[in-house]
Amino acid sequence: MEVRIGVKHVSREVVIESAQKAEEVQEIVTSALGGEGTLDLTDDKGRRVLIPVDSVAYVEIGVEEAGKVGFGSY
Repeated sequence: MEVRIGVKHVSREVVIESAQKAEEVQEIVTSALGGEGTLDLTDDKGRRVLIPVDSVAYVEIGVEEAGKVGFGSY
């Protein structure tokens, strides 16, 4: 699943691919934004992304869906 994080005063988004479920990511984001410190997420390759909470502008959590293969329309 793709997670996009907007950072204040930065033109590019931070985009990670996560193996976690949308509910898990939402819990992590909600608990981090409720306090002070950092938003700590791990991507599907095991790399950690740390962003100071006061710099987070928005978080977009993608939809979990299987990819389609082929050229036909279904």
